[in-house]
Amino acid sequence: MTNFPKIILKSGRERSLNRFHLWVFSGAIKKIEGKPEDGDIVEVYTNNLEFLATGHFQNGSIMVRIFSFEQTDAGEDFWIQKFGKAIGYRKKLGFFDNAETNVFRLIHGEGDGMPGLIADFYNGVIVIQAHSVGMFKMRQLFAKAFKTLLGDKIVAIYDKSDSTLNMAEKGEGNDNFLDGSIGFAQVLEYGNKFEIDFRDGQKTGFFVDQRENRRLLQNYCHGKTVANIFGYTGGFSVYATRGGATLTDTVDVSEKAIKLAEKNMNLNFPESPANRYFSDDAFAFFKETETKYDVIVLDPPAFAKHQQSLDNALKAYRRINEAAIHKLNPGGILFTFSCSQVVSKDDFRKAIFSAAANTGRNARIMHQLTQPADHPINIYHPEGEYLKGLVLFVE
Repeated sequence: MTNFPKIILKSGRERSLNRFHLWVFSGAIKKIEGKPEDGDIVEVYTNNLEFLATGHFQNGSIMVRIFSFEQTDAGEDFWIQKFGKAIGYRKKLGFFDNAETNVFRLIHGEGDGMPGLIADFYNGVIVIQAHSVGMFKMRQLFAKAFKTLLGDKIVAIYDKSDSTLNMAEKGEGNDNFLDGSIGFAQVLEYGNKFEIDFRDGQKTGFFVDQRENRRLLQNYCHGKTVANIFGYTGGFSVYATRGGATLTDTVDVSEKAIKLAEKNMNLNFPESPANRYFSDDAFAFFKETETKYDVIVLDPPAFAKHQQSLDNALKAYRRINEAAIHKLNPGGILFTFSCSQVVSKDDFRKAIFSAAANTGRNARIMHQLTQPADHPINIYHPEGEYLKGLVLFVE
């Protein structure tokens, strides 16, 4: 019998949970029985006191993140079983016995029924990132569960939640190892080598979610000049060169990222002279460069992290895509992305439409892209479809 604080919903506000949505918004709550603190486990009930779900409490717009639609003590056995299902799914996808790829998403928040938690696998190094206080508080238990389930496949487990939870929310500590220790991780993705700076790099160190889109890019680069804008550590650049690009320019405002991009290119192509690197703002680069390209990749950071910034974000997407299209040769190809969850597919497409129209050039959609299978979208939680991409042929 559990004895968690109770969240009582207003009449009729249980409908979303009956459809297995994973968030409870503050406006749906009638009253709270008990005094839960951020990160505490709570149970959610209807106005008639019928049990609905179990989740983590956190003051804010999203007040409860659901991790079970059954009553549970949420102890070690519960999480081992839950992690086991997520890992089993990745095994069915073939990730644990793939000689060409040993980097993938191991836990994907709502997509795996665990809102607020992601974990990436980097050739034996698991990097955990908590997006909720509740998940952060359970990090030691999670490390134990991973060791129980994966054993000698694990070299180290690293918690990297500083960038997603501020110190007041966490209440303690900095990013650190929960098990083992290692400097950098070197991984394979479709046979390409990458060094991962999981300590200081963005997100968990690598944009794992672009794996299939990078592979698609490779098919369009033979004999082409390519610009990888917001290139970070050179993922798209490596695939472009692998595909036979005659020139690959990598552009990122971070000088540290550019140095790692150059290192990753040299890991794969130590004698290739056809690569250039620019530590520069993307807008400034397009304004300054006289080079025209056959293929351009735009993979910017999230321009909109909150609904309030949506309008400005859409203007930024329009502006940067317009600048890119101006720099494409006739018959050029644009790979363009948004990783902003609050930007819908329709909004993104309209922004790209406006960019193309403003250049006066005809454009065709060749591909509509999204996130890969190890970043699953919970069918009851469509907000999880955050990555959107278009491939355009520009006349």
